[in-house]
Amino acid sequence: MRKPDPKKKKRIARGPSQRQLRAGEIVRRALADIIGRGTIRDPELVDRAITISEVRVSNDMRHATCFVAPLGGSMTGEDSAKIVEALTRVKPYLRGQLAKEVTAKFVPDLTFSADLSFDQAEAVDNLLRSPQVAQDLGGDDDDEDDFDDEEDKD
Repeated sequence: MRKPDPKKKKRIARGPSQRQLRAGEIVRRALADIIGRGTIRDPELVDRAITISEVRVSNDMRHATCFVAPLGGSMTGEDSAKIVEALTRVKPYLRGQLAKEVTAKFVPDLTFSADLSFDQAEAVDNLLRSPQVAQDLGGDDDDEDDFDDEEDKD
């Protein structure tokens, strides 16, 4: 059995690298431009405003997961499945257009997923506005006034 090399460090699970973040943002902007042009002929996507909120690129830059949502709407129910399915159908066209716009060694294989972060943020917002939580938050006003008085004395 070999001893581990002390010079080699164990890879600690971290977030994406700067390179991955930069590549993801480049792909996101390019896809937004391609979809925004209106050249896609899929009936589900014609005259449809779609937001690409995030693109996560794999370590080897060969796969990209694109999180999509309709502009101004939520991704719950049938709507999300239809948009993701339609974008998956036009994936070869999108990759071809992406290859023309992005200078990279490889054009990543695209995977589309519904972005549920807007729905989750709305749920948290509704929870914070509920009467039970508002009641708990309402009692903290006196503490804020005391802090303001201390600043005035200085």
